[in-house]
Amino acid sequence: MAIESVNPTTGELIKAYDAMTDDQVETFVEQTHRTFLAWKRIEFSVRTAAMHNVARILRERAAEYGKLMAQEMGKPAKDGKAEAEKCAWVCEYYADNAKAFLTPEIVKTEATRSFVTFQPLGVILAVMPWNFPFWQVFRFAAPALMAGNAGILKHASNVPGCALAIETIFLDAGFPEHLFRTLLIGAGKVGAVIEHPLVQAVTLTGSTPAGKAVASKAGDMVKKTVLELGGNDPYIILEDADLEVAASSCAASRLINAGQSCIAAKRFIVVKSIRTEFERRFIKHMKTQTMGDPMDPATTLGPMARHDLRDELHSQVRQCIDKGATCLLGGKIPEGKGAFYPATVLTDVTKGMSAYDDELFGPVAAIIVVNNEQEAIDVANDSIFGLGAAVFTRNLERGERIASEELEAGCCFVNSFVKSDPRLPFGGIRKSGYGRELSQYGIKEFVNIKTVFVK
Repeated sequence: MAIESVNPTTGELIKAYDAMTDDQVETFVEQTHRTFLAWKRIEFSVRTAAMHNVARILRERAAEYGKLMAQEMGKPAKDGKAEAEKCAWVCEYYADNAKAFLTPEIVKTEATRSFVTFQPLGVILAVMPWNFPFWQVFRFAAPALMAGNAGILKHASNVPGCALAIETIFLDAGFPEHLFRTLLIGAGKVGAVIEHPLVQAVTLTGSTPAGKAVASKAGDMVKKTVLELGGNDPYIILEDADLEVAASSCAASRLINAGQSCIAAKRFIVVKSIRTEFERRFIKHMKTQTMGDPMDPATTLGPMARHDLRDELHSQVRQCIDKGATCLLGGKIPEGKGAFYPATVLTDVTKGMSAYDDELFGPVAAIIVVNNEQEAIDVANDSIFGLGAAVFTRNLERGERIASEELEAGCCFVNSFVKSDPRLPFGGIRKSGYGRELSQYGIKEFVNIKTVFVK
């Protein structure tokens, strides 16, 4: 079996890699575990220096990595460069803060001394997606390695070049050989890796079905999991919103990474009195995108990662139109090579349509019209997902109340689109998963929170 990297812009094979045998996987896991036994005792100063080296390498090679992402999954090269630079940020953040986050906490009891300490678990398996092929990995790896763990990466099969490049970065930065390894295996082999007695926990970013499968297998083995899954993020636009800010922010969020983002805005819930004006402004911003070769600096909307994903998205759009949605923009597969899909706007979207109920993973926006604030909140929460949400209003007290008390999601923003930030916890509820990445909460997901009681 081969792991193939195919350019979604041209359809051409970039490179085929031999999939690892079971014996090779066994060797990798054992080597990683042995390396962990030494790494967990390494001083924070050594870890910090190595992680700062990772950040430096990411910045120095950012343009190179941007091109690699463009070739393997279609992200515009300049966006891939920015992604690599964001990875440097998360590495620096944990290099500078991990020691403080994991400092033992004294607790006063009747003991002579009692405290809580944070110890690494061991080898952590990361199952990662293709849409942000560097960022998704580093936001796990930086805190995990700084906490003293070791990592094994099973990346998406269409980005093997990115996976191997990340492994090389850690080696070049001075991390021990075998501490962070890439497994070139298919999805069917993941269960056996989870079952391995030296693998202590699993983190997955991906689809809800993939999360269910991993959680089920890990549950059978009683192993900790963190899941960051799909989303159908609602953005509420109230009657007192700054419509230009709302329209530009909503368009930017919907089209980032060709719409292939779990936290991209997907459902735009608009109060009826401003519907016409919001649609006009929103379409204007959606139209400004330049679709084309991701290696071209002028391109802002590259191809989708695979043709099958593009075709599935188009089927969902057609289903919505057949059920009564109105297509205001796009909605047609362009002629020519490449897995391209245009910026698309559907309005008159209602419950029972894919754009209302499901996650449309591509550059398709769904406008849902409501009568008032409470109806907007009800529609926003009417979802099996709960990753991100946003509300647009000039009344900041109103927006803060809705975001903090009413919207049912892990990340809620006011007058801005949802984004991940190393300083803030990231994750969802419901079918969007559980656990948190980033901030002090993320680094504590894969440690033993240990009570020590000294009489």
